[in-house]
Amino acid sequence: MIMDFQTILKEFLAENELTQAAFAHKIGVKPSQVSEWLKGKAKPGYDSLKAMCLAFSIPADYFLGITELYQ
Repeated sequence: MIMDFQTILKEFLAENELTQAAFAHKIGVKPSQVSEWLKGKAKPGYDSLKAMCLAFSIPADYFLGITELYQ
């Protein structure tokens, strides 16, 4: 099942017990940007996606909804 980025991010934050602010800090964006992603009003660009993958050692396929596994 292909999920949208908004759903993937919500689940990732919940599974890892991360706040929007903590996630934002770890990837170097403002918490308001993460809020926009979670509301579905925006999607991360290349640099943000790359930062997520590097910060959490997760392949981009997970955040892109291509695979459901990130471990």
